[in-house]
Amino acid sequence: MATPPTIIRRRDVEARTGLSRSAIYARLRPNPKRPSDYDPTFPRPIQIGPRAVGWIASEVDDWVAARTAEREWTPPRAQKDESPSSDRKTANRQPKLAVPKTVPILDRDGA
Repeated sequence: MATPPTIIRRRDVEARTGLSRSAIYARLRPNPKRPSDYDPTFPRPIQIGPRAVGWIASEVDDWVAARTAEREWTPPRAQKDESPSSDRKTANRQPKLAVPKTVPILDRDGA
């Protein structure tokens, strides 16, 4: 026997997707003023009471997984300096300190 789907409420959807309440509902309805907000692949809520809706947890998790899969990640390249001579000049340079290298030790007399 198959397990019944788990229904989650809006706050759980917010936690799983990282979207705010208004962003979740913006994904559900096309808006001519903000067409980029609408996402036809976003899971639709189901009615669970006269004034309550919920989302099927596996559908929300699948949507998050699909967003993660379509992301193209490439590691950042190391920045190379155009002039190698400037690297040699700064490579051996010691940082300037505000404290002198030697500190005189004073006697109790102050001398």
